[in-house]
Amino acid sequence: MSEPKTKIESLREWVVEHKLRAVGALWLTGIAGSVAYNWSSPKKFQVKMIHARLNAQAITLAALFGSAVVEYYDHKTGKKADKYAKYMHLENFQSKD
Repeated sequence: MSEPKTKIESLREWVVEHKLRAVGALWLTGIAGSVAYNWSSPKKFQVKMIHARLNAQAITLAALFGSAVVEYYDHKTGKKADKYAKYMHLENFQSKD
């Protein structure tokens, strides 16, 4: 019998299956956190919103990069390679040496 999954493994599996939701949630959390952080500064409202947007964009880029790394890792370890193998005809890509 297989061992039960840990919380981290379950979370990672959910993120792999729901990448866009995870990135969107991270973006929304980034915007909210940045607005909350910038709220106490004595700047104009427009400047606060611009800073919040820039911070959220940086967080989103980091999340997209992380998602790409997870996808790459899954393909390298074979977890997804087998899933897509039936759609690829590998004999077309072999060298004709």
